Amino acid sequence: MVLKKTFCFLLTFLLLPINILAYSDYIIASGENIGIELNTDGVMVVGFYKVDNHDIAATSGLEIGDIITNIDDKKVDSISSLVKAINESNGQIKISYVRDNITNYTNLKLYKDNNTYKTGIYVKDSVSGIGTLTFIDPNTKLFGALGHEITDKSTGKVLEISDGKIYASNVTNIKPSINGSPGEKNAQLFVSEVNGSIFENTIKGIFGNYTGSLDKKLYKVAKPSEITKGKAQFMTVLEGKKVEFFDINIIKINNSQSTKNILFEITDKNLLNKTNGIVQGMSGSPIIQNDKIIGAVTHAIVNDANKGYGIYITTMLEEGEN
Repeated sequence: MVLKKTFCFLLTFLLLPINILAYSDYIIASGENIGIELNTDGVMVVGFYKVDNHDIAATSGLEIGDIITNIDDKKVDSISSLVKAINESNGQIKISYVRDNITNYTNLKLYKDNNTYKTGIYVKDSVSGIGTLTFIDPNTKLFGALGHEITDKSTGKVLEISDGKIYASNVTNIKPSINGSPGEKNAQLFVSEVNGSIFENTIKGIFGNYTGSLDKKLYKVAKPSEITKGKAQFMTVLEGKKVEFFDINIIKINNSQSTKNILFEITDKNLLNKTNGIVQGMSGSPIIQNDKIIGAVTHAIVNDANKGYGIYITTMLEEGEN
């Protein structure tokens, strides 16, 4: 009887779930400026226009932000495939579109003008911009950047993507921030220098597979419990491709937020003289404290550009590994 109880206890113990982190203890903290290109999962409706003085699409049930995925039985994954499907139709099309993760359908009668079908719909199939590469896991080649999502400007929603790329880039100049209006980095993109493919766009960053050079310094990943108030630095590019370190002071650490975990203020006079605070394009800049990577810059406080928020690096790593 005693042996049977012992066996049951051991079996129960062995079946307990074990939480094993997939990311490495040491990762590359990048700070490099990157060009970003995202392809939408379908084509996105971004506006409407009148055809022969009729709002044919605006009254069809379609809304700005809808993702068109099919025309009749033909898959739509780009503007060119949309145009092809429309030109092969008989002037009456069935549109499949996604809104809030639900597939809907509508019919649309097209108008012909100079032997070309008109839909009354403005669409796009990609977006591009710049940001900062946060980390690369040298073992899995996973990269993370931005520390926040890329949204569609017309809807404010997280952009649903099929894939994307990151490119090498060169910062050409900085437009400084003023309180109430964040500044921005301006950069030249090198589309021939692809450094990775993007597979995910989430509220915690963009993630993908890195294909560029891994010849960079490794930093130990800090747990949230190891982060303290006080001095730290973040890494970013202000000119060309040169990654520099800039001093900050961590004011508050917040474990109750999913993304805005670190509140900090810029104390680096050189940075303030050049940018007057946090500017657009700095999102993803890795934060270093005690020679460990602790997080990434994500947001500026609009009315006080000297202050901003950061996300825990562990949060980004866990999101990318999921």
